[in-house]
Amino acid sequence: MSAAPSLRVERRMLRAGLSALAGTDEVGRGALCGPVTVGMVLVTETTRTAPKGVRDSKLLTPEARRRLAPKIRRWATSYGVGHASSTEIDEFGIIPAMRLAGHRALAHLSVEPDSVLLDGNHDYLSPPKQEGLFGPEGLLDRIPPVVTMIKADLRCAAVAAASILAKTARDEIMIGLADEHPEYGWAENKGYSAPEHIAALSLYGPTPHHRVSWRLPGLGGMGLENDLSPLPGVADLEPADSVHNVVNVSACGEPGHEEGR
Repeated sequence: MSAAPSLRVERRMLRAGLSALAGTDEVGRGALCGPVTVGMVLVTETTRTAPKGVRDSKLLTPEARRRLAPKIRRWATSYGVGHASSTEIDEFGIIPAMRLAGHRALAHLSVEPDSVLLDGNHDYLSPPKQEGLFGPEGLLDRIPPVVTMIKADLRCAAVAAASILAKTARDEIMIGLADEHPEYGWAENKGYSAPEHIAALSLYGPTPHHRVSWRLPGLGGMGLENDLSPLPGVADLEPADSVHNVVNVSACGEPGHEEGR
């Protein structure tokens, strides 16, 4: 397993003049159904070392994540988890839906952060200039400055902790939905493109929880619109110049053994 993430990056940013910083990560972006979920964990200069075992959620077993989640909630200065539904993903696209989920997570924080440290190289939280009247309703009027960092979930404890809160919250939703539609195997695959999920799509077609605007596998001729729609996220990516404050960080470990983002 990779070296444990720490608060070194977060503390360096806080010493530069911030009073509160929100580590942020998302899960569910690449799933075929269910919500996309964003987690945030707020830290300050007085925040102690993260609970032992905190890692990027993809590197942990489900049991380890479930065990760590309550410890993270007690440890964090504040935390928030926000979701955007499959209906919102279909209506607005995956990137605006991630933005909506992120704004909902931010609204749950008890203290407004001075900055947001976001995993990856794309700032999906800040509304782009071209997003007009047809974007999601419910976005916050003001977003703190966003710093993006590649592989922050492997290096930064607050971001790794946020990924665990987001993953456990989304997993609970998918396990609940699996009771309604057991044939898709969501209790195990959490809505990702596992063989049993694709086989069920082929046999039964999509449910109301599927992202039907996507090119869903296994449908064959069952819905031509799915065959003609763009691949997930491609049409929603904003211009490269909307990405700012990117910090390049070399990978600190191997990819997770479980499902992707």
